[in-house]
Amino acid sequence: MVAFRISERSRAVHLTVGEPSIPDGAAEVLSVIGRAYVVVDAVNGVVRANPSAYAFGLVRGHSLAHDELLELTDRVRADGIIVDRRYELPRGPVGQGILVVQLRVAPLADEYILILADDRSEISRTEAMRHDFVVNVSHELKTPVGAISLLAEAIDGAADDEVAVRRFAGRLSVESTRLAALVQDIIELSRLQAKDTVRAGQPVDLNRVVGEAVDRSRLPAEARNIDIKVAGRIESTVHGDPDQLMTALRNLIDNAVRYSPEGTTVGVGLKSVRGLAQISVTDQGVGIPEDEQDRIFERFYRIDAARSRQTGGTGLGLSIVKHVISNHGGEVTVWSQPGRGSTFTVRLPEMEPDAGVQLGRSVEARGGNAPAAGEGAQS
Repeated sequence: MVAFRISERSRAVHLTVGEPSIPDGAAEVLSVIGRAYVVVDAVNGVVRANPSAYAFGLVRGHSLAHDELLELTDRVRADGIIVDRRYELPRGPVGQGILVVQLRVAPLADEYILILADDRSEISRTEAMRHDFVVNVSHELKTPVGAISLLAEAIDGAADDEVAVRRFAGRLSVESTRLAALVQDIIELSRLQAKDTVRAGQPVDLNRVVGEAVDRSRLPAEARNIDIKVAGRIESTVHGDPDQLMTALRNLIDNAVRYSPEGTTVGVGLKSVRGLAQISVTDQGVGIPEDEQDRIFERFYRIDAARSRQTGGTGLGLSIVKHVISNHGGEVTVWSQPGRGSTFTVRLPEMEPDAGVQLGRSVEARGGNAPAAGEGAQS
């Protein structure tokens, strides 16, 4: 009996299966690499995975969530060769949204496979935006450049017809103005993207900025018998770049003037609401359909391309507005109904009363001078 029990105990020890483990030191390395990782065993069971892997939807329970991952692990297990691949995978269990991941699959010790995943979704989105921007710029530049070329030929061919020359010259002036505005907006957008508003900012008096933006828009408004009325006041300053804020607010006011019928009024309202400086620009134009309102801040997006060309719009104005306001920690929203006009509202965080003093001391400590509120180079 004693011999039998010893034999049974020995057999039980040999049949005991320990918890899966990865090689010594591997866990410590994986914990500091800063990437999502999954370690699978010989039957593709998940031995270890960090929270990022679950957040990306690469793992569900103790299994790999995508057939593409299973195929890669099987290939690496068979060949023993490290594989790099980029995949677009559905994000989450219901497949809402796309996750672009760069995968590196490699053998780990004798029985494990390591999957490293790097989220490239934002990089891919930025690359796509850059590509679209270049394509759109090329297209937008071709139109006025082509028109100028054709009009120059027309003027040359009609040199003896004074009436035709005047007509073509007038059209040439319109196209050159449009081209200059487009180039200026592209330069402005590039400049905004390169500037650090947080580090280069200063206290800004929005009442002063709005007043100057309105003054710059009065000439085109008066040419169309449009009255610009300003009401309200913002008592606190905001932290930012007066140049950029001037550009954004002037674009909003110019848009309101450009798309308003002659003889109407554009309203500009200022007020403070629970620590936010709020500026609203209201027009009496044709309005914006609800299904178009989410897209009007996209670069070169136009609801009515023909009308936009007639009014001299470049398709970049609202994109610049959104970029500037976002850089200042604020938001820009739109309310509109067809036939009832539109209201664009900018909200920016106000500075605390003593924040300007603190900023000035900080600048002096660095050996510089804090500029006065509202001062800055004009665009």
